Amino acid sequence: MHAPLERDFDRFKRALPRDFAAHVRDTYRVDLTARYLGEDVPHPIGKGSGQLSLNPGQLEDDAAAGLAFAVLKTVIAEDESGVQAMAAWAIHETKMKVERRPTGAGREGWTVTWKGRGWDRSFSDYLSLVRSGRDFTRAGRLLVVPSVKYHLPRLGEPFREAEYRHTTARLAEAWGEGPLLVEKDFSPTLAGDALADDRAQILRWLREVPARIRAASPMPVRVAVKLMNARFDDRFQVDMMEACTGADTLVVFNRLFDAERGAAYGGWDLSDRNLRVLDSYRLLPPSTALSRPLTGTGNISSGRMILEYARRGCEGVQLHTFFQLPLSEYAATHGTRPQRALHALVFHPQDGLIAGMLELEARGELERQDGELRFLDVRAHAHHTG
Repeated sequence: MHAPLERDFDRFKRALPRDFAAHVRDTYRVDLTARYLGEDVPHPIGKGSGQLSLNPGQLEDDAAAGLAFAVLKTVIAEDESGVQAMAAWAIHETKMKVERRPTGAGREGWTVTWKGRGWDRSFSDYLSLVRSGRDFTRAGRLLVVPSVKYHLPRLGEPFREAEYRHTTARLAEAWGEGPLLVEKDFSPTLAGDALADDRAQILRWLREVPARIRAASPMPVRVAVKLMNARFDDRFQVDMMEACTGADTLVVFNRLFDAERGAAYGGWDLSDRNLRVLDSYRLLPPSTALSRPLTGTGNISSGRMILEYARRGCEGVQLHTFFQLPLSEYAATHGTRPQRALHALVFHPQDGLIAGMLELEARGELERQDGELRFLDVRAHAHHTG
């Protein structure tokens, strides 16, 4: 399969096939079908919440590129009068800075730095964006999911239920027909805030927030929880995963926080920690590890890294930084950054997703079913061997 993969990589530098997942299935007998929040998607590559999912034009570019899903910028929950307990996170973003970030050992990766947090426009504007996302989803062009930062109380305080009820009900109204899909964002800036100094406090949030979102929704709702990298040890990351029993999907894990710079960051330090924690999580009893669908995120800049997350139980991945690199970093010569990123992630003849799955087959770590290699079988094999 190496020769046709080399040919495809070269000829798709100008443009990907309109349905590249179908091309991969027909040409290589590789089924890239993945899953996010219980929804089947054509392949595992989606866009994480942030500055790249702020408006319908960006969603149109993502749909045209062929992304599997996109998570909208995180809105800050509010009550009927517009009061936001987490208003400190509704900060206007500064310009993003794409830069190299080396590890302590000198290995260089990419990170994007900006000062800012959640959606800083009106809630009405956000609901309009949700309605646009609904239309993309129903047309089968792109699965779009809103992201919310709900109130997080201190340990002895009550939750502000009015914010949960109002925000969730308005999202459901904008979405229309259920189920409503929602991602609850535990942002990396939260990890750097004094609010996240207490372990028991964090675990309480993770135990209680998903149920409160469900109780607040007037229609069936599926909840993904995007977990932060807390400022504690690896074992606590596993404790967080275990505590979040009410989530339908866990997104593991948000960026690290640099206290000196006051900013979140990614790169190899992030993926090294994330994969190390997921290795520990796989050692839990199978009934625990298998019960929580996972979505990976963090330093995903190759198809091989996608498979590293999949081999630790992830059904798909979210990217943000890799969609923002200088154009010279992509092999593709034409197209938007999402198109160029997909070209590299899927078709690179050494480091792409197809090449990685064929290599797993050659090593006897992935078997064909009815003549096909299936991406979702990588996850099943991970749990079996774990």
